[in-house]
Amino acid sequence: MRTTFMANAQNITRQWYVVDAAGQTLGRLASEVASILRGKHKPTYTPHVDAGDFVIVVNADKVVLTGKKLDQKRYNRHSGYPGGFKSTTYRTLMQTKPEFVVEKAVKGMLPHNRLGRAMAKKLKVYSGPDHPHQAQKPETWVLRG
Repeated sequence: MRTTFMANAQNITRQWYVVDAAGQTLGRLASEVASILRGKHKPTYTPHVDAGDFVIVVNADKVVLTGKKLDQKRYNRHSGYPGGFKSTTYRTLMQTKPEFVVEKAVKGMLPHNRLGRAMAKKLKVYSGPDHPHQAQKPETWVLRG
């Protein structure tokens, strides 16, 4: 009788993938990267185990937001103190911290618990075409669409 396979920490092998974000739509890029981080592309996917792979996103400064999102979409934060609300448009975020924009989009598509935080640590985002992870021999991941 066969039993259902359940992945665990002992039988997980992790790959490294490079994703080029140049010209890609932010949401479509983030959903595919989140899927790789969760391990949904593997036949051994198990929902309660962090079985995903490492992802390096390069050219984060060349990611595209469609429509009027650059000026209308805002990143809001609050310090916790009275009057501590601050808001920034994505246009200024893309000019100052393009890595943050991609990280925030991907983290929003991961589980919001300990498992999701562990998956988010496997994401490496860089604004230019270079990255310091050549020693891991990353493979190129071609995005769908």
